[in-house]
Amino acid sequence: MTNSEIMRLPLHAIAHGRAGDKGNVSNISLIAYLPEAYDFIASKVSEKKVEALFAHLGAGAVKRYELPNLQAFNFVIQDALDGGVNASRSLDRHGKTLSFILLSKIILDIPRNLVPENSPYLKPDFNWQ
Repeated sequence: MTNSEIMRLPLHAIAHGRAGDKGNVSNISLIAYLPEAYDFIASKVSEKKVEALFAHLGAGAVKRYELPNLQAFNFVIQDALDGGVNASRSLDRHGKTLSFILLSKIILDIPRNLVPENSPYLKPDFNWQ
């Protein structure tokens, strides 16, 4: 496997997330594992892409805040929580569940050198699909 190799992987291979919720607004932070991955993520994970990902939940406007010193992004997603945690009829409509959707459902062609060396995605016997 060379550093120039491209791997089709979920966003989780190069970033992790934190999330919260306030009323009907979800707040998802997306943090690159490696500094080199920040610009790649910036070019691939747009407000429009995140809004489309959560459209099935009725999500409205998405605002992306860039935090380059932290190698992170903060996505504020309006109307994504079915009225909020206490108002929702859904089993678990917390922001944390939406961060899992973001990390697992965005699949990208990722350069091998952006995946951390200790990642399970690099183990020969690991099959994430």
